[in-house]
Amino acid sequence: MSEIVFLKGPRIHLRALTEKDLTDEYLQWLNDEEVCRHNSHAIFPNTEQKMKNYFNRLDDQKEVVLAIIDTKTGKHIGNISLQNINWISKNAEFAILLGDKRYWGKGYGEDAARLIVNYGFDRLNLHRIYCGTIEGNDGMKKLAVKLNMQQEGVRKEAIYKHGQYFDIIEYGILKKEHLNQNP
Repeated sequence: MSEIVFLKGPRIHLRALTEKDLTDEYLQWLNDEEVCRHNSHAIFPNTEQKMKNYFNRLDDQKEVVLAIIDTKTGKHIGNISLQNINWISKNAEFAILLGDKRYWGKGYGEDAARLIVNYGFDRLNLHRIYCGTIEGNDGMKKLAVKLNMQQEGVRKEAIYKHGQYFDIIEYGILKKEHLNQNP
């Protein structure tokens, strides 16, 4: 049986996260200090059971979690999501985890991000997509800017990592702003 592609880009495609994705490699991403340096993972040890529990709790009405697949190799290289979907206010939080370090800095995250943001505005009819990132996460800040998101604010000392508190920088974009940038 061939793989079911949900969103397709030139180098990657996105598909539903499946139970077959719950591999030791995926679990290692969630425990890898370098991969998780700027997110809330790898604070407590992640286990196979925790990973399965997360997968079993996924709710399509509140979040869309997709596997990022290298089209050339078929390799699962990370996940991307629209989460905390609020259907009344029509907004969602964008998040990405590019777990396979061999794909870092090569534009794969941007390719996936553009696909899911377009999906959020075009198919889910969201009004606003936002994200937050720890102040030192230059890669995510650059990605937010490439997606034409505007910095909206700062949550002061909102996350504790590496023995200190860090600010969370908030970004967001409205559908009309997205359409003006991507006619």
